[in-house]
Amino acid sequence: MERRGFLKTASVLGAGLSVGPALAQPASERPKEGDVLVAFEGDSQVPLEPKDVPRDAAPLLAWPMDPAAKVVRNGSRLNKVLLVRLDSATLLGVTRERAADGVVAYSAICPHAGCEVSVWAAEPKTLECSCHYSHYDPRDGAAVIDGPTPRSLAALPLKLADGKLVVAKPFTGRVGIVPT
Repeated sequence: MERRGFLKTASVLGAGLSVGPALAQPASERPKEGDVLVAFEGDSQVPLEPKDVPRDAAPLLAWPMDPAAKVVRNGSRLNKVLLVRLDSATLLGVTRERAADGVVAYSAICPHAGCEVSVWAAEPKTLECSCHYSHYDPRDGAAVIDGPTPRSLAALPLKLADGKLVVAKPFTGRVGIVPT
């Protein structure tokens, strides 16, 4: 192969490689302001409303979705969101400002070891990571109650738009574990 042909082929292949990851990137991007939340289960792209989140019950898992491009941001497990609906009067401090009709949103990934926070304790209304038993208070910014976790779950501030749960701001902190 001549040098010119080789360079031409290499440049075309290189351009293709640089475009590929760029196309896949939006699904891995963290939630952005204006994203809607859609159910984790199934392929539904129907934006969730507060009524879809059972009150004082186990969290509903959701993904953020860019409503214009219809891209569900499920390309990273760090985008998995826990939705909990509580009585607005019981929300403390800044949690009340981050809630939409009593629905609060937190990262589903525990900052201790990166496990999924998946257990709901109904009576104290707390979240638990089943790997090492860290407990979080969803009424108070998912503050650490006990356990080995070094910090609270990252909150995802919400707002309502046309009755839908919409991301008001990005996660309030780092999602997942802090590399050492």
